[in-house]
Amino acid sequence: MVEVLKYDMVILGSGLAGLRAAFEAARVSNGKLRIAVLSKVQAMRSHSVSAEGGASAVLYPKENGDNLDLHAYDTVKGSDFLADQDAVEVLVREAPKEIIFMDHLGVPWSRDAQGRILQRPFGGMTIPRTTFAQDKSGFFLLSTLYDNVLRFKNVEMFHEHFATSMIMQNGVFKGFTVIDLKTGEFKVFLAKVGIIATGGNGRVYGFTTMAHSSTGDGYTIAYRAGIPLKDFEFPQFHPTALVPNGILITEGARGEGGYLINKEGERFMKRYAPSRMELAPRDIVSRSIITECMEGRGFIDEETGLCYVLLDLRHLGEERIETRLPMIREIAIKTLGIDPVNEPIPVRPAMHYMMGGIHVDINGQVMLDETTTRIPNLWAAGEAANVSVHGANRLGSNSLSECLVWGRITGSLAAQYAMNAPEPEYDGSVKENVSREESRVFDRLIHKEVGGENPYDIKSDMNRTMDNNVYVFRDKSTLEEAYTSIKRLRERFAKVRLEDDGRVYNQNLKDILELDFLLEQAELITIAALNRTESRGAHYRLDYPKRDDANWLKHTLLFYTAGDKPRISYSPVKITRWKPEERKY
Repeated sequence: MVEVLKYDMVILGSGLAGLRAAFEAARVSNGKLRIAVLSKVQAMRSHSVSAEGGASAVLYPKENGDNLDLHAYDTVKGSDFLADQDAVEVLVREAPKEIIFMDHLGVPWSRDAQGRILQRPFGGMTIPRTTFAQDKSGFFLLSTLYDNVLRFKNVEMFHEHFATSMIMQNGVFKGFTVIDLKTGEFKVFLAKVGIIATGGNGRVYGFTTMAHSSTGDGYTIAYRAGIPLKDFEFPQFHPTALVPNGILITEGARGEGGYLINKEGERFMKRYAPSRMELAPRDIVSRSIITECMEGRGFIDEETGLCYVLLDLRHLGEERIETRLPMIREIAIKTLGIDPVNEPIPVRPAMHYMMGGIHVDINGQVMLDETTTRIPNLWAAGEAANVSVHGANRLGSNSLSECLVWGRITGSLAAQYAMNAPEPEYDGSVKENVSREESRVFDRLIHKEVGGENPYDIKSDMNRTMDNNVYVFRDKSTLEEAYTSIKRLRERFAKVRLEDDGRVYNQNLKDILELDFLLEQAELITIAALNRTESRGAHYRLDYPKRDDANWLKHTLLFYTAGDKPRISYSPVKITRWKPEERKY
């Protein structure tokens, strides 16, 4: 028997965007709306907790020469001019309000001796404007929001509830099908409105800074429901992930003055970005590191064979490291036995963030076509969405600001809609959707005959394919090889073997469902990368090394079809003030 639960609003995801949306919806509705927050992990284990560097905002325009226009220009230039400039202007205008709001909620921002909130330099930012709480910004932001959301009696948290599909009816959102991981029960959450805030999909790759839970569930759930995905050729590679484990070493380490050095002891960024050095945007620093490796000036890790360079913090001194970067020091000591006070640490680029996402408008409302048709009662926010403030390359610390800004916007708009919307109905069409999904999840997998493919072998092969062929540098031959490999993996997945036929905390089943999502996303990333025959931001084609504004100043849209490949379409980049120019640092 399927349990059916009805709410005014269902928020899928309990990270920074999801909880900010829940807080705002609860506040706007003054306790009148019943709000459910669904998380496949315990809410405080959402990946936002791992964000280290900080959140960008113009806080002191009268004192340091900063202003909203400069923040917007830095962001647009950093995006390689693929960002929608109207959305960027919303980001920079609203971000300072969110920093102050979170300060009032209780976030312990790092401060100077006079008690003023500190800001550090970040890559691509003309002026230091990254607001931080040591190197644990995400943890402090998320824990503060979580504690404050719990104050609202009308918000219910459903931990360890894994969404498998979204129910749509005639272009209108109806709800989600969900597995309660604790009991194995299949549930339906119906709602007047929904918000998707499921974060990114770093686990498409093997070498990644992202949590094992970062499997891009919202992307596939939306895509299979007929919603286009935008700019999926643009995963971001963070330049400094710890070798060999991929743990993030925050850009704040370079913001505090850290150097990148090759095996000859040279600060090599002078060759690639002489004016910004280590604080060039992430795509440029990542390509620089891999170029050093390709030209023989990197180190080789004996265990993995990975090439790396060194991040040197020694000149900062123990006091500054302990005050500003204590977690980085702890991570290096505990995982590698290296104290950055005394030794440089090994780093190389890792998959870190998905700049593509669910196609939404400037308010985070989900789109059904290129430019005109909106789903009236569905929004998306944070990394799950593509409101397109990041374009082809995100500037570090803009993402936390984006989560806060569009968490608030979507939470407010969804709450206003829900207060005048009709109750959801569990009618025949919805029941048919639910029955079909329950059969897909349980009958096809749990009751499968003995034998078949090992899902963990498939996942390892997928990770290896993406790491090798869809990485910092790409070309047609390697992308085609990746596409062929992923198609073969999807064929193998059709014969996947489930070992655990139980219902309670069936991690094996969850892993298989996540792998299903990841394989589809890996294929979509590769198709989009093959399709974009230029280099822009994080998407660098060795066979098309130049940016091509005449043909490619547009967003890629991928639409689900019953056929072998998605339908590819495009939408225009919104340019308000800053015309594309050569991007130099």
